Amino acid sequence: MTRNVLIAGAGPGVSGSLARLYAAEGATLALLGADEEVLATLAAEVAVAGGVAETAVVDLTDEAATRSVVTRLAEKLGHVDVLHFNPSAYREKDPLSLSVDELLADVRLGVGGLLPLLQAARPFMGPGGRVSATGSMAADSPWFGAASLGVQKAGLQNLVRSIDATVKGDGIRAASVTVRGMLAKEGPFAPDNVAKALRAAVDQDEASWQTEIAYVG
Repeated sequence: MTRNVLIAGAGPGVSGSLARLYAAEGATLALLGADEEVLATLAAEVAVAGGVAETAVVDLTDEAATRSVVTRLAEKLGHVDVLHFNPSAYREKDPLSLSVDELLADVRLGVGGLLPLLQAARPFMGPGGRVSATGSMAADSPWFGAASLGVQKAGLQNLVRSIDATVKGDGIRAASVTVRGMLAKEGPFAPDNVAKALRAAVDQDEASWQTEIAYVG
């Protein structure tokens, strides 16, 4: 069966590699992002790779807009097999300069953004459905100079665990992949290789399911 895959925070990096990887399997993709030109480029790459892509520009911190877009795309697709959450906010501020409002704004995107996506997609997901997320070693080894990123990734990892516990009784599973290395143009932490780890996470054996998988390259 052809998979329908919704990727939130779609762009030219890891999420783009993941989109092309699913496309090579013939998947139909729904790509949500903030930049229309970036999405158009990625949709063209998906087509070349063998898939089909629907795109939508949306501010993932706008809960109502996100719900509306996900519902519209899911209705068009008919069902959602994989929901992948990719976005995070990078802000170079340490705890002495980071304001409460800045921290909460970043967490709203990097953690809270998953909630309306999941809640809107859930009616279109059945047994075998999967939720995946791009994690980071910042969750437990944060760099103080970008303090909000570590908070986001720790919160995302925690939220994914709660999601899995909530939906596993319906045959839907959730997992985050903790990337334990710096992304690079080449080598084990190149976007294409990280995307393979994300792709593999959704095909885990359910009997030995892990909600958090470390990718060490």
